[in-house]
Order: sequence, then structure tokens, then C-alpha cells
Amino acid sequence: MPRHLRCLPLGVPERSAAQVLAALAALMSSSCGVMRNGSAWGETATLHPFQEDALRAARDAALDPWTWAPLAGAALLSIDDLDEGLSDWAREHTPLFGSTGDARRASDDLLQAAKHSWWVSTLATPSGSELAPWARNKVQGFAVEWSAVELTRRATGLARDAVDRERPDGSDEHSFVSAHASTSAAYCALTWRNLDSIELHDAARIPLRGGLIALAGSSAWARVEAGEHYPTDVLAGAALGNFIASFVHDAFLGRAPEVQWSLFADPSSGEIAVGFSSSR
Repeated sequence: MPRHLRCLPLGVPERSAAQVLAALAALMSSSCGVMRNGSAWGETATLHPFQEDALRAARDAALDPWTWAPLAGAALLSIDDLDEGLSDWAREHTPLFGSTGDARRASDDLLQAAKHSWWVSTLATPSGSELAPWARNKVQGFAVEWSAVELTRRATGLARDAVDRERPDGSDEHSFVSAHASTSAAYCALTWRNLDSIELHDAARIPLRGGLIALAGSSAWARVEAGEHYPTDVLAGAALGNFIASFVHDAFLGRAPEVQWSLFADPSSGEIAVGFSSSR
């Protein structure tokens, strides 16, 4: 790490510091480098992605197992009264969190943990070795990913207004889809992709990914035990959050410039010229 650039975790609440300390030690050393393709994380962010990149990002996001598998599960639970029956059982037995009140508090804590994990991952991504470019790349990359989370929140609100489904506990008609599930899934999807840009051994990467799956899943299930949502609500929310976050990340963080070199030789004059072109 260059002596003129210190990479420090910003904005992580004190109560979360102990939880992320081990991950920070392994990840922050890579924050001041570059990715395997030679570019810095965030430097290729764009407001106008290539059409082919946007289409590919949409296709990949739709085919992502963390998009279609929750939707398939929601479709299965829609058969007969499986959705309502599982909701009633979860509220009565609260097998994971012990009570509806504890489940409600846990869902909030788990959502915050997903948010903090995303913060840490954005800081740990390799964004260059010089202070000014590093800061610019971080801001650009963060802006894209923050936009993905905000778009997820807005899409969740639109779905709630359109469906108008009553919650299991009867508190209001904002059951479908779950905002906790969609937002947690978005945070975890972005963190997952940020980990892909960081040089990590599988012994570290695999447990971190497993933790993300557990984090998103337990946050969603907590809403079911709390009586705030039906299982289909959280499954649809998880699919929505994963799709939007994956699409926005892959389409708007852009691709590294492709540099093509060419050699020109004029036998009559003996002149040789080297040229290159760069494209995004």
C-alpha cells in the first residue's frame, strides 16, 4: 500500500466493528490495488452502458439462481393454502427466533448487518494506488451500487401499492413484497459481486459467501416469524432485490477499456509506427 494513501473503514457503526474486524484485516490490504483485468473498481462506472452490456446484464440477472429460485419457491407456495399455512406455523412456533417480537428485532438487526457488510466490501475493493483516482473511483462505484439499493426500495414500494395485500398480523396492506427481504438481498448481491473483484483465497471467499446467503435468508425468514409477511412476500422480495442489484451493478459499473495495438511498417521509407486505440 502506498505510504501516501491510507484506506480506512468509514461509517461502520461501533457495534459492528468487532463483527467485521477479521474480514477487514483480510480485505483492506487489497483496497489500494487493481483488479485482475488491470482496471480499478469504480473507474469504468457509466451513466450510458452499451446496449449489449445492458441486455447481457438483464439476462444474467434473470438467470441468476438467487433470482429465479425464490420465484419458483413462491410459485410452489401459492398452491392451495401452503403460503398461509406456513405463515401460521411460523408465527405460532417461531422456531428460529423464539418469539414474534424477537423476530421483528432480529430482522432489523440482520438488515443492518447486510448494509454494513456492503459498506465494508465497497471499501475493500481495489480502486487504485493514488489518492485522487482512488477517491474518485470509490465515489463512482458507490454511487452505482447505492442507486441499485434505492431502485430496489422504490420498486418494492410500487409493488406494495399495486398488490395491496394485507399482512398476516393485519396491521396494514403492505405485505407484498417484503422491503426487508428485497433490500437485504440487494445488499448481499452487491457484496457478493464486490468480493469477486477482490483477490481472496477460496478458504476466505467461500465462508464469506455462505455468510451472505445466511444473512439474506435469515433476515427474510425473520419477517415471516414476526407475522409481518407471508413466505411468498419474502421470496418475491428476495428475487426482486437480487435482480435489480445484479442488473444495475453489471450494466452500469461498465467494463474495462479494451486496448488494441497495431504496427505499421512502410518498406519504401523504412519507417515503423506503433499505434493503439482504446474503446469502452
